[in-house]
Amino acid sequence: MIRAAIIFPSFLALVSASSQTASAGNRINVHGMQIYYEVSGQGDPLIVLHGAHMNIDTMGKIIPMLAQTHKVYALEFQGHGRTNDIDRPITYENLADDVAAFMDVLKLAKSDVFGYSMGAAVGLQLAIRHPEKVDQLVAASVSYSEDGWQPAYKDFIPEMTPELFAPFEEAWKKLAPNPAGYPAFIDKMIALEHEPMDWESGVKALRAPVLIITGDADVTTLEHSVALFRLLGGGVMGDMGVPLPASRLAVLPATSHTAIITQADLLLALIEPFLKGERPKGMFE
Repeated sequence: MIRAAIIFPSFLALVSASSQTASAGNRINVHGMQIYYEVSGQGDPLIVLHGAHMNIDTMGKIIPMLAQTHKVYALEFQGHGRTNDIDRPITYENLADDVAAFMDVLKLAKSDVFGYSMGAAVGLQLAIRHPEKVDQLVAASVSYSEDGWQPAYKDFIPEMTPELFAPFEEAWKKLAPNPAGYPAFIDKMIALEHEPMDWESGVKALRAPVLIITGDADVTTLEHSVALFRLLGGGVMGDMGVPLPASRLAVLPATSHTAIITQADLLLALIEPFLKGERPKGMFE
């Protein structure tokens, strides 16, 4: 529990700071849920997927910043924020299918996707399971295999108990359609941490370009992020007369897992050129 005392206060501050915002949004029926979502901005569509135990508000400044050049569709996952929970496990595959169905209801045939943490994993599964729906994917702090977690985090997973998440409960209740449903929701979120994860074959088959963003002190190891980049065709030498791969890797310095989403200016500086297909020119071009 000592490790929990280190990890969770910083994340609790992030969650509590914004979760009480009263936002005017929309709801649509998807797989028995009333999924809450907000639309902002104009331009090409961009779906934004939040992290675990978060909601639209706790994604911070990055959503309005992206909305300056994109039509942003930000949604809240099963049991998160203002979306109700249902009698179904919370898995990356289920959540990805929810996003696909969400797109069908809104008649979004294809979209760029930006996901953070759990949202990045859902975005990766969306691209694997529904490749026709993803144009480009920005995945901030993502793993494709449980082997990619830092040893400290793997050691921490067995220590997760409902009591550990009690500090989140009051903030969660302020938005939840069923305030009494927190214990069932937390049981599902803990179960998600124990779900097997081995998506290497799916990643290898991806055709959508992916921008991988990781912190140099993230929950995933740097080696894992590089391995993911190589699976996507990255890690080659430039300046050799061969076009660079469409996928990209960005490592944020002095950045932990929870610090990624707080650096909106830096994220925007990485995301916008990627989505526009822009890149620095080398000396020989």
